[in-house]
Amino acid sequence: MANRLSQIATRTGDNGTTGLSDGSRVPKNHLRVMAMGDVDELNSNLGVLLAEPLPEDIRELLITIQHELFNLGGELSWPGGQLLKESAVLRLDEALAHYNADLPRLKEFILPAGTRPAALAHVCRTVARRAERSVITLVGSEPIHEPPRQYLNRLSDLMFVLARVLNLGQEVYWNSERLKRYEADDNKA
Repeated sequence: MANRLSQIATRTGDNGTTGLSDGSRVPKNHLRVMAMGDVDELNSNLGVLLAEPLPEDIRELLITIQHELFNLGGELSWPGGQLLKESAVLRLDEALAHYNADLPRLKEFILPAGTRPAALAHVCRTVARRAERSVITLVGSEPIHEPPRQYLNRLSDLMFVLARVLNLGQEVYWNSERLKRYEADDNKA
């Protein structure tokens, strides 16, 4: 990273531009800046989730993810640079397999609700999807390495799985006709 800020109010952005890590300046509504902002928002939402009581293994995983998201944001701010490694994507794949292994099969779609930590995990999931869309939009005009796209895709899936884990059996199913049939069949048994 070229510059470390020691002064936050630099006023260099007053004209509607912001600096990238390579020293170039782009408009604040540039696709690259939008993607950086969505990743930053995702990381901030993970910080809110980390303020909740969580199982220690999930806490450690989320802290690692925060550092990886910071790398991802740094990569987005550095045209042509690469900071997020494929090993980060593999780590998410392993976490997905681990946490999904003991979850019961879904009977229907679930609502983003339940316990407070689970609901916050769902917020992180939706922000991860938005960040993924922003990065994919950026890819339409500038080259971006594969790991950022893959990472955000896997992370949104992982946040869904973690929301289920954090709900501890308190998932809120969508009240659909299909679910009513499942419940009717369960009551007959």
